[in-house]
Amino acid sequence: MTTEIILAGFGGQGILFAGKVLAYSGLIDGKEVSWLPSYGPEMRGGTANCSVCVSDEPIGSPLVTQPDYLIAMNGPSYKKFIDEVKAGGLVLLDNSIVEETCTRSDVTVLSLPATDIAGESGLNGAANMILIGRMLKETKLFSLETVRKAMEKCVPPKRAHLIESNMKAIQIGMEQD
Repeated sequence: MTTEIILAGFGGQGILFAGKVLAYSGLIDGKEVSWLPSYGPEMRGGTANCSVCVSDEPIGSPLVTQPDYLIAMNGPSYKKFIDEVKAGGLVLLDNSIVEETCTRSDVTVLSLPATDIAGESGLNGAANMILIGRMLKETKLFSLETVRKAMEKCVPPKRAHLIESNMKAIQIGMEQD
């Protein structure tokens, strides 16, 4: 079984980091994985997205053209990728920023004000992890223990103090309905 995910938003929203955490989670669970980042030359404030594939068998291509899951953290990213999500797929939107509403009836759409929730929780910049937590609640793709181990691999030692706040944001995301 192969799961394909696209995470997309502005540079600086932690899109690539969130994708890396998902990819490492797959590695820790013994899966085949690919992580393909893509970002504009302006980095922070420009566009950023990444494709993550997690599979039980070798992955032929890291390109994700029909994701099972889409996490969109801004309007342009939503518009770019919404039509590519597989029928029956899951779309998670940060409706603190994404104003568009989905008209597709063949996908499940979960909108939550992740940026607002992060700010109210004292976790500015952790909207990405709140959305990851909500995705994990819905999909059961990885256990919280696996994600913690992945987080410990992805966060550099000089920023280890951020592991707990990221895990708290994931937990907050898992508590959202």
